[in-house]
Amino acid sequence: MSSSNTVVTNLNYFSPPADGAKPYVDINADISTGTRAQNWVREPHDNIVIENVRGKEGEFSLETSGFQYFRHPQKYTSFANDEEIIREYYPESIELVKKLTGASRIQPFDHTIRRRRPGQLDDGPDRRQPVSFVHVDQTAASAVARVHRHLPAEDVPELLNHRFQIINLWRPIGHTAYDWPLAFCDFRSIDIKNDLVPTDLVYPDRKGETLSVKYNPNHRWKYLKGMEPDEFALIKCFDSRNDGNTAILTPHTAFDDSSKPEGAPLRESIELRLLVFYEDQ
Repeated sequence: MSSSNTVVTNLNYFSPPADGAKPYVDINADISTGTRAQNWVREPHDNIVIENVRGKEGEFSLETSGFQYFRHPQKYTSFANDEEIIREYYPESIELVKKLTGASRIQPFDHTIRRRRPGQLDDGPDRRQPVSFVHVDQTAASAVARVHRHLPAEDVPELLNHRFQIINLWRPIGHTAYDWPLAFCDFRSIDIKNDLVPTDLVYPDRKGETLSVKYNPNHRWKYLKGMEPDEFALIKCFDSRNDGNTAILTPHTAFDDSSKPEGAPLRESIELRLLVFYEDQ
């Protein structure tokens, strides 16, 4: 069901562990099923209205809604392998995001290419599928841990003394992203105290932490229908400026857009994760 500027779909939210324990996900997939051990369940909600903001992209910004759309063709387009992406795409993206945000220093810390392949197991870094679960990539604690993990130890105290963010740069690869696009929840519709639940990500050698999101009927969902490869979104996952007026994060999820054109190619995209630092804020 859809209208000219909205689509109605179902989204998967978070339901806490029944025993009150802290939720976790073991990031290592079962190689036979592609599933990951966890102590909580996904809670599907139907009749979620997602607005297509094509034509009014300027109403949304990193500072207010937590996400922002741009159009800028990148020079590097092949996305052939990780080494080439790091060598070609990272530097180009650093300069672009510096220009758009006014940041003084940017450190990429990883990227993920996602290709929707129905029936294929999401069981390794080269076989990542779109994530159909409402989430925020980082908590405040894991954001600070990322700074310690990826920046020289001698630089960290001064960097943490100023404003810093984690921003994802997301764009389609190869063709228009009609299939399973990315939807964003406007920060202004979130109940920060009640909607977000820190969730451990258990790696073989460490623990990370992400935010799962509980259902709230006040959430306002947006997407940009038919994003092209020269369009991209900046998604704020964390902001140390927690002044009550600034968007500090963005719940997001892939979703099945029933209004997509028949025969639309399967979604392919890249997300580049960036530590973004400011000298004078």
